[in-house]
Amino acid sequence: MRFAIWNGNVELVEEHGLTVEDVEYVLANPVRKSTNRSTGLPCVFGYTPDDVFIIVVYEVIDVEMVYPVTAYEVEED
Repeated sequence: MRFAIWNGNVELVEEHGLTVEDVEYVLANPVRKSTNRSTGLPCVFGYTPDDVFIIVVYEVIDVEMVYPVTAYEVEED
Protein backbone atom coordinates (compact mmCIF):
# COMPACT_ATOMS: atom_id res chain seq x y z
CA MET A 1 0.00 0.00 0.00
CA ARG A 2 1.21 3.47 -0.78
CA PHE A 3 0.97 6.11 1.90
CA ALA A 4 -0.69 9.41 1.10
CA ILE A 5 0.62 12.83 1.98
CA TRP A 6 -2.18 15.10 3.19
CA ASN A 7 -1.15 18.75 3.03
CA GLY A 8 -3.93 21.17 2.17
CA ASN A 9 -5.71 18.73 -0.11
CA VAL A 10 -8.10 17.38 2.54
CA GLU A 11 -10.52 20.26 1.90
CA LEU A 12 -10.76 19.43 -1.82
CA VAL A 13 -11.67 15.84 -1.00
CA GLU A 14 -14.19 16.88 1.65
CA GLU A 15 -15.83 19.33 -0.79
CA HIS A 16 -16.75 16.28 -2.86
CA GLY A 17 -18.33 14.54 0.14
CA LEU A 18 -15.44 12.14 0.67
CA THR A 19 -13.09 11.47 3.56
CA VAL A 20 -9.37 10.84 3.82
CA GLU A 21 -10.25 7.26 4.69
CA ASP A 22 -12.31 6.89 1.48
CA VAL A 23 -9.40 8.08 -0.65
CA GLU A 24 -6.81 5.95 1.12
CA TYR A 25 -9.05 2.90 0.81
CA VAL A 26 -9.37 3.32 -2.97
CA LEU A 27 -5.64 3.99 -3.33
CA ALA A 28 -4.99 0.70 -1.55
CA ASN A 29 -7.77 -1.23 -3.34
CA PRO A 30 -8.17 0.13 -6.87
CA VAL A 31 -10.49 -1.50 -9.37
CA ARG A 32 -8.76 0.19 -12.30
CA LYS A 33 -5.69 2.37 -12.90
CA SER A 34 -5.48 5.03 -15.59
CA THR A 35 -4.23 8.50 -16.48
CA ASN A 36 -6.43 11.53 -15.92
CA ARG A 37 -7.37 13.04 -19.27
CA SER A 38 -7.35 16.66 -18.16
CA THR A 39 -4.16 16.67 -16.06
CA GLY A 40 -2.11 13.74 -17.37
CA LEU A 41 -1.63 12.59 -13.77
CA PRO A 42 -2.10 8.99 -12.71
CA CYS A 43 -5.45 8.04 -11.24
CA VAL A 44 -7.28 5.07 -9.81
CA PHE A 45 -10.94 4.12 -9.72
CA GLY A 46 -12.56 2.12 -6.98
CA TYR A 47 -15.22 1.72 -4.35
CA THR A 48 -15.16 3.41 -0.96
CA PRO A 49 -16.11 1.34 2.10
CA ASP A 50 -19.63 2.79 1.65
CA ASP A 51 -19.72 1.39 -1.93
CA VAL A 52 -19.39 4.75 -3.72
CA PHE A 53 -17.45 4.55 -7.00
CA ILE A 54 -14.81 7.30 -7.11
CA ILE A 55 -11.75 8.48 -8.98
CA VAL A 56 -8.60 9.54 -7.13
CA VAL A 57 -6.14 11.70 -9.06
CA TYR A 58 -2.68 11.78 -7.52
CA GLU A 59 0.96 12.69 -7.98
CA VAL A 60 3.66 10.09 -7.32
CA ILE A 61 6.18 11.36 -4.78
CA ASP A 62 8.26 8.17 -4.64
CA VAL A 63 7.69 4.41 -4.60
CA GLU A 64 5.95 4.59 -1.22
CA MET A 65 4.27 8.01 -1.26
CA VAL A 66 1.55 9.68 -3.28
CA TYR A 67 -0.09 13.09 -3.05
CA PRO A 68 -3.84 12.88 -3.70
CA VAL A 69 -4.71 15.92 -5.83
CA THR A 70 -8.46 15.37 -5.83
CA ALA A 71 -11.11 12.69 -5.57
CA TYR A 72 -14.76 12.63 -6.51
CA GLU A 73 -17.65 10.34 -7.33
CA VAL A 74 -17.94 9.14 -10.93
CA GLU A 75 -20.28 6.88 -12.86
CA GLU A 76 -19.05 3.38 -13.58
CA ASP A 77 -18.08 2.59 -17.16
